[in-house]
Amino acid sequence: MPAGLFDSHTHTPLCQHASGTPTELAQAALEAGLAGIVFTDHMPMPRWYDAPWRMSEAQLPLYVESVLAAREAFAGRLEVRLGLEADYHPGTERFVERILSSYPFDYVIGSVHYLGAWGFDNPEFVHEYEERDLTALWRSYYALTEAAARSGLFDAIGHLDLPKKFGHRNPQPDLAHATLEAVAAEGLALDYNTAGWRKAVAEPYPAQDVVLEAVRLGIPFVLGSDAHAPGEVGHRFAEAAQTLHDAGAQIVTFRGREVQRG
Repeated sequence: MPAGLFDSHTHTPLCQHASGTPTELAQAALEAGLAGIVFTDHMPMPRWYDAPWRMSEAQLPLYVESVLAAREAFAGRLEVRLGLEADYHPGTERFVERILSSYPFDYVIGSVHYLGAWGFDNPEFVHEYEERDLTALWRSYYALTEAAARSGLFDAIGHLDLPKKFGHRNPQPDLAHATLEAVAAEGLALDYNTAGWRKAVAEPYPAQDVVLEAVRLGIPFVLGSDAHAPGEVGHRFAEAAQTLHDAGAQIVTFRGREVQRG
């Protein structure tokens, strides 16, 4: 494993679809040879939104407490940082802003998981793809990620081409360009998410053509496994780091919502 790498996209059981305590995940990061781990569990949202797949607002203090306990337990051996994966869903911005201001988070990923009422990355609803025009679907998705980038809420945009998860690739690659231009203009990073290697699409998020366009625009990347279990921490990071290096990309981390380079 190359020196100095952080896994900056990980989840805990509080999201209701992951296993492994923060301490267990941190131990996995240490054993994988990582320098640090950033916990970015799915943040609380209004009660009507996606409740079975995230912690409740009442559980947020427990989440913070458990991450800070792991930080203390691994002090001097592994850097442990506190983050969230936040959702961008039009109309919820004020709620998200309030949650993000409630604790001193190090890193906030902004992700789009829903097109309207459809959770498009949920295997339960994969058949909906058969009812959709792929170009229109991707156009709608990238309009939302562009809005997320311009919202001022996030540090990076998560798994940028997520709708390809089940193999439904973007038929018009230039649809990503407006989002990438917004990410660059706002000084954000992109989540380089190795979970795609564990999915049907069998490649990281984002795809290599998106990576190359992002590099051209000067956008840095944050490595993340999207781990939902200890065994997924640091998944294929050596390969991911080499791929980004070969593309001329810069790998960064965040601390105190500020980018850390080098």
